[in-house]
Amino acid sequence: MSVITSQQIAKYYSDFQNVDVTFTKDVIRATLLYAKNVQIRCLGYQWPVLLYSSSMSSAKVIANIKGPLKEVTSKAKNMVQLRFSFIQKEKTDPITFFINSKIVSFVPYNKDQPDLNFINLVYTNRPPDELIYRLGTLLEANASFQQRREERIPATPETLSALGIDPKNVLLTIEHIPRRCIIRDLSFSGMKVIIMGFAQFLVNKPATIKLGLTEQDGSVSLSGKVIRFEQVQGRKDLAAFAIQFDEKAIPAEYKLRISNFLKTIKKSKPQE
Repeated sequence: MSVITSQQIAKYYSDFQNVDVTFTKDVIRATLLYAKNVQIRCLGYQWPVLLYSSSMSSAKVIANIKGPLKEVTSKAKNMVQLRFSFIQKEKTDPITFFINSKIVSFVPYNKDQPDLNFINLVYTNRPPDELIYRLGTLLEANASFQQRREERIPATPETLSALGIDPKNVLLTIEHIPRRCIIRDLSFSGMKVIIMGFAQFLVNKPATIKLGLTEQDGSVSLSGKVIRFEQVQGRKDLAAFAIQFDEKAIPAEYKLRISNFLKTIKKSKPQE
């Protein structure tokens, strides 16, 4: 967990305690959930489960109930422990913790797979700060996206470094042709880039931006559309494009990076 104050953890818990986060592949990547390590434990038994969703007060998992799971949990009056596991970027071992929970219902997943059930759980105590932090930062990023989606960040070496973006590894792909480009500015909702060549005909074409990340040779891709073309003053060999992202497809990881950066700007502003 990054350095964060107890006051911020308390605020996340107060603001988002009962807000569910669905663990899609995108969210799993953004939160660094180690999905293979999520389990239900009860009376010395343990069962692997698929985390479907979680808030700071409850969770929904998918499990195979063909074995003794229902019988064992019934003996324990439905009191179990839900094990979470998250990857730590700077460490080899994941961080793992247990949350005391109570099973409130089993619901069949679908008619074709009767042994698969949704298991709905409520936490019997406040979860560890690590879970509050992971869910809280994600939900905060979604809120920030709604409030500050058009706020533009100039693409200086300092800002790109803070965002974890490798400026030498940015690709703009239009009509299946990848082009190296330079980021001029970026926001939650879009980006302005500079490429070689005069290419006004590319306006209104679908586009994908692939951003190389500075940590662990990763990358994040954003799809959208070219909405505007501008000539670069004094440079006939260069063209600037404004890319508007498809808001429904913006990766959670990108939202987190922008949100965290905008928070640092807000904190660094002098108080009036």
